[in-house]
Amino acid sequence: MAPTTDNAGYAGDPGRARASLEALRAEIAKAVVGQDPAVTGLVVALLCRGHVLLEGVPGVAKTLLVRTLASALELDTKRVQFTPDLMPSDVTGSLVYDTRTAAFSFQPGPVFTNLLLADEINRTPPKTQSSLLEAMEERQVTVDGTPRPLPEPFLVAATQNPVEYEGTYPLPEAQLDRFLLKLTIPLPSRQDEIDVLTRHAEGFNPRDLHAAGVRPVAGPADLEAARAAVAKTSVSPEITAYVVDICRATRESPSLTLGVSPRGATALLSTSRAWAWLTGRDYVIPDDVKALALPTLRHRVQLRPEAEMEGVTADAVINAILAHVPVPR
Repeated sequence: MAPTTDNAGYAGDPGRARASLEALRAEIAKAVVGQDPAVTGLVVALLCRGHVLLEGVPGVAKTLLVRTLASALELDTKRVQFTPDLMPSDVTGSLVYDTRTAAFSFQPGPVFTNLLLADEINRTPPKTQSSLLEAMEERQVTVDGTPRPLPEPFLVAATQNPVEYEGTYPLPEAQLDRFLLKLTIPLPSRQDEIDVLTRHAEGFNPRDLHAAGVRPVAGPADLEAARAAVAKTSVSPEITAYVVDICRATRESPSLTLGVSPRGATALLSTSRAWAWLTGRDYVIPDDVKALALPTLRHRVQLRPEAEMEGVTADAVINAILAHVPVPR
């Protein structure tokens, strides 16, 4: 998909790309109130070619957030409601017999998009959950032995409800590890909730983002320029060692049965570089690592049952580790 006319003259310009991505917050705020951390997390995932797990109770604008992000970035988006009877072919697509040609043709599924919203992903059985694994890891779908590449950029934003577990199928560790970030979507503050209701009273319609004034402020060319700039963001040996020390500390924590794998350490390094670039630097500092540690690592660790019974959370364990691992000078 080509960039907008406003962006066309800036294709490949990292400075313009950063300014455009920074403008996303203001553009998304026209429809979504008070979710800046989630917006930033989704942008970081796009820069790192990763995927995002959004966790929050129903009604906190998870779906609206993804739709608004797609509109502001001029990207195609599709939504799949995951249910117990959803089949893998409902996500990936399938071969359909054409009576006119007496041959089978491939009918693409909703996964063939830029931003796929997998709503309530934990409500579908593991067989259907796993149909996303190839798409998330290899960015392709194989049907009848033929691999079919997915559009670029491609991001899966999956949602799950943290409080209702009846009739759900918890995501296996292997699939959780495929998500670059796990973002928690909190309930809004009192003032934010007043702002939401005021907008609705004034006629805001969440199904009509154009009427809300949401316009494309960046495009695929900006993302490509930004990704190239992030790849050039330097990382000192001390920062690399700091990331490794944090991840190794999770494997030694008495509160955890499962620590962060080397893939998780690589993910933390990638997200730290993206955050450093977004904040205007071409090098990573320890604060970048700390800022992205929770969303990058919280879903990659597993608590011991006795720790869970005592009310310990993954976030608390990671915060304790960040407080004790020596910070490079």
